[in-house]
Amino acid sequence: MNKKYFSLLLFIAIFMCFSMSVFAEGESKVDTGNTTFILICSALVFIMTPGLALFYGGMVRKKNVLNTMMNSFVIIGIISIQWILIGYTIAFGPDQYHLFGGFEFFGFNGVGAEPNTDYAATIPHGAFAAYQLMFAIITPALITGSFAERMRFPAFLAFIVLWATFVYDPLAHWVWGVGGWLRNLGALDFAGGNVVHISSGIAGLTAAIVLGKRKGFRTTAMIPHNIPFVLLGAAILWFGWFGFNAGSALEANGLAVNAFVVTNTAAAAALLSWVMVEWFHHGKPTLLGAVTGAVVGLVAITPAAGFVNPLAAIIIGLVVSPLCYFAISVLKPKLGYDDSLDAFGCHGIGGIWGALATGLFASKEVNPLGADGLFYGNASLLLVQIISVLVTAALSGVMTFMILKFIALFTKLRVDEKVEEEGLDTAQHGEDAYPDFTAGEGVTL
Repeated sequence: MNKKYFSLLLFIAIFMCFSMSVFAEGESKVDTGNTTFILICSALVFIMTPGLALFYGGMVRKKNVLNTMMNSFVIIGIISIQWILIGYTIAFGPDQYHLFGGFEFFGFNGVGAEPNTDYAATIPHGAFAAYQLMFAIITPALITGSFAERMRFPAFLAFIVLWATFVYDPLAHWVWGVGGWLRNLGALDFAGGNVVHISSGIAGLTAAIVLGKRKGFRTTAMIPHNIPFVLLGAAILWFGWFGFNAGSALEANGLAVNAFVVTNTAAAAALLSWVMVEWFHHGKPTLLGAVTGAVVGLVAITPAAGFVNPLAAIIIGLVVSPLCYFAISVLKPKLGYDDSLDAFGCHGIGGIWGALATGLFASKEVNPLGADGLFYGNASLLLVQIISVLVTAALSGVMTFMILKFIALFTKLRVDEKVEEEGLDTAQHGEDAYPDFTAGEGVTL
């Protein structure tokens, strides 16, 4: 072949390969760095639910530790399937009347490698959906702290499925879904103040009231049986919360860095604040108090993490502990409800303060896509945040009440007194977390 023609053909081949490479690169909108970041954050949020199992499990009496941990752990299985089938499409499907998503994504249809540009333009749609799944898992698990030590397991399973479908999924669409009416109103909830914490806290309070008080409440000592469990669980929650908040930026960028920093800052401030309040009130600081303070700080910063600076995070953390401490130590005894592990006192009150604090401290300097709050000259955002809190509380409270009453038509909600006295571990699950091996029990040879 003539060298002249050979050189021309070689040039054309190289040019075509280069053009195809550029074309393919231009067509692919997926950023591998962002995708890796979101997958790691998804794993971080996932580990929070087993961490919650330890956190809650350590706070109950030893005869109920396995049931309490089972309640959190089994939710991973339930919601993972519910989310694939209908949960994700209700929450993030194409908007229907600003109330819920359509069913285009039923069974994860169309949820694959290409981005869903309505929510995240640089990661696969499947990665976004998987990340959101982890939020859907931990939210109903938070509720279980309010009715710990007294709910029948069959009724519990039905409650979780119905609550996720009729409360969490629609609310996620209202607040985060494109076209959702609270999002259209301008409500800001970066990582789940309304969707996760207020909804679960109000649901927990409602469930605690509907189920009634535990046998021996206020007359029998119901102290945590394993504080080291509580500390380990809280540490896992704190660790996972970095994925919870920083990952909500949906990109590995400066906003994610800000969310990471303010998350740690608010938790630290709240930890110290709780210790000081408890020290002043009771004369001694406790490890359980320090742990609780860190958790309520994480709760409060969640809606604000992508909108406030570190100084605001310190204020949010310092204020949330006295508010939650008052709700648990004063309001709860005065009103007489039995919120077993203070899910409402921590997540409900902490989430409400976080949502309102977002209306106070949000700044476009932190996030240009957000809004300025009251302290930056925009009082209307605080009004919108108040509306979003009231709407979330109303939806969760009313629907939780209706769901529980509906389930009660078919099965008992609460265990019998004998079972409650014996403990739910052996009665509901046939297991004992601490068998007496010296007596020859609990061992099969």
